[in-house]
Amino acid sequence: MAEEKKVTLKINDNGSIRVTGDVELLDGEGKPFPKKPAFSLCMCGQSKSLPFCDGSHKSYGYQNKIRVPE
Repeated sequence: MAEEKKVTLKINDNGSIRVTGDVELLDGEGKPFPKKPAFSLCMCGQSKSLPFCDGSHKSYGYQNKIRVPE
């Protein structure tokens, strides 16, 4: 049996959510997007490639700094 890579989602400061590992991303109808080993999801809503990040947050001044509550 092939070992699957752990799926990780990292919330980047002032940017996207970076997804790595063997994960399947589905649209609202349950259809899969083409599979990639890693991709970034948009958090600012300004991407022209939703749900993927295209770097638009940089020109819109989007800011976030999400941390685990202590």
